[in-house]
Amino acid sequence: MSWDWIAKLQELKQTAMPAALVTIIKAKGSTPRDIGTKILITDTEFFGTIGGGQLEELVIEKAREILRTHQSPERVPFPLCIKANQCCGGFVEVFVETINTGPQLLIFGAGHVAQAIVKTLEGAPFQIHMIDPRAEWLEKAPSFVTRHVNSGREFIDQHSHWSTEKTYAVVMTYDHDLDQDLVEKLSEKSTKYLGLIGSKTKWQRFQKRLLEKGLASTQLEKVRCPIGLPIGGKSPAEVAISFAAEVVQIQNEYLKISAVSTQSNHMSQEDSWLEDLG
Repeated sequence: MSWDWIAKLQELKQTAMPAALVTIIKAKGSTPRDIGTKILITDTEFFGTIGGGQLEELVIEKAREILRTHQSPERVPFPLCIKANQCCGGFVEVFVETINTGPQLLIFGAGHVAQAIVKTLEGAPFQIHMIDPRAEWLEKAPSFVTRHVNSGREFIDQHSHWSTEKTYAVVMTYDHDLDQDLVEKLSEKSTKYLGLIGSKTKWQRFQKRLLEKGLASTQLEKVRCPIGLPIGGKSPAEVAISFAAEVVQIQNEYLKISAVSTQSNHMSQEDSWLEDLG
């Protein structure tokens, strides 16, 4: 009996939980499961089965390695021999692909600018979450956006995947008091980007109030207000273009630095091996 992996995948997407989807793409000889069988694997859990036993343990271990190292989708062969502690004599190949491992954009608010932003970023490598208590506004968002009927306060408390490398958050709700509350809560979280829509005057007022409440000035230094690159224009479409350009630029600069660092580490490792060889 098959299990509803699509529903579980959607559930993981809703919570932004990083996971690996593993599918058997080749099965020869005596194998525990057939082609197309799937298992979903997170850092701490797994859902479904590809037959259990040592084979499944090896697959889970490999999937978690791919999750940790942010590798690209990969085909992995598993002969059912002594290494897999099985004597079936068959052969299984799986395809491992990751979900929820890219940069996440949390948009607090679903108004005109927010709607323009998601349209502008369609096709960009951001997993977009839109948070707003007004269901009728969330319904306007495209289907690729994960929607949360929520004021934002509860979302921030419940959301568990914050990262100084991958979490982008921007506040643009219908209410200035709510904006301030959300900025206060978000300033305590790990983020790559934290933005607030509005003018410098609005931000100066918020800063004064938040400092009077006891927030440290260092917490507020990471807030960007106004948001976006200074290209001019005030319409929702123009603000969306400037904001999208800003976050894409930040993300690409991060990827460039990461690539240089990874290349440097590989070169250092190769030099070490050459030294060992004498």
